[in-house]
Amino acid sequence: MELSALDRLLAERACERVVLDFVRRLDLGEPASVAGLFTPDGVWEWPGGDRYVAGRAALRTYFGARPADRLSRRLCTNVLVDVESPSTASATTYFVTYRLDGRTDGALPPPPHPANIGHYEDRFEQTGDGWLLTRRTLVLAFGGPTPRA
Repeated sequence: MELSALDRLLAERACERVVLDFVRRLDLGEPASVAGLFTPDGVWEWPGGDRYVAGRAALRTYFGARPADRLSRRLCTNVLVDVESPSTASATTYFVTYRLDGRTDGALPPPPHPANIGHYEDRFEQTGDGWLLTRRTLVLAFGGPTPRA
């Protein structure tokens, strides 16, 4: 079934919102809640870092283990969503991550160098709960350790 131009735009925008909500939840919200942006059997993987996490419960545990004293900001750009059918889409998003562990309340830390620069390769599915990630693959072009305050 062919999508109308409006339906295609709405699907693209819905997938873009998932991309941006993911990083907002990691940086400003509850990191474990990103599990809700995946289908029940959704996968997050980083082949270069030998990580593969499947299923909402495992995703909730993985992202919920983020250090409580971590300060991070992810900048995303070049979000390109391709709607393949009325129920599937894919996207590529470039990102830069700034990250610092050991932050205490009070003093504003100087900005660190980026910890990671890369892109996400995403697969989406239209569900009864809207567009959700079925798979997110992290591809790093540059990376380094997370500095401590």
